[in-house]
Amino acid sequence: MYLPKNFAVDDRETLYGLIRDNSFGMLVSQVDGEPFVSHLPFLLEGDTLVCHMARANPQWQGFANGGEVLCVFQGPHAYVSPSWYTTENAVPTWNYAAVHVYGTPEIVEDADAAYADQEKLVEFNESGFGSPWQLGDRDRDFVDGMIRSIVNFRIPIARIEGKFKLSQNRPEVDRARVTAALGDSANPVAAACGALMASRD
Repeated sequence: MYLPKNFAVDDRETLYGLIRDNSFGMLVSQVDGEPFVSHLPFLLEGDTLVCHMARANPQWQGFANGGEVLCVFQGPHAYVSPSWYTTENAVPTWNYAAVHVYGTPEIVEDADAAYADQEKLVEFNESGFGSPWQLGDRDRDFVDGMIRSIVNFRIPIARIEGKFKLSQNRPEVDRARVTAALGDSANPVAAACGALMASRD
């Protein structure tokens, strides 16, 4: 990605935190020589992304070629009005945080390993509920049948890039005004962007 020095973030734990908080990402590769994107739930396990897609999705068939894929995770983002700045000569922009992960997918062939990956994905996403739904409570034959209809795979992280464009190129007073304006927004995504700015000041 285009990564100006002011906006680059290379602290891996910060980038991993954004992935955990925004784990529904995009998997980008090529299918029949054309760009192809799948929108998928990911689970970060150590330095590996764990994922799955429908077996009917043609994208996984290209994994056997050993090519690298790109996974994109989008954090909070918001429109920034120049009216929030102290200077008049300014234009609108957009603040955002994003992480790009590159790696080569490895298909999980073992049925028990695939089941374990799905169980961990469910536990991760159910963890905030008062009475979490558990995959282990379901009929195993039924679950195994469902798992056969998907393809589980893992992507060891070969390279990771992070861009947090949060008004770092503006004077401190402007950053403070943007942080306050976004933090007060009725739009929850914009408010989250303001909260992210406040956490990094």
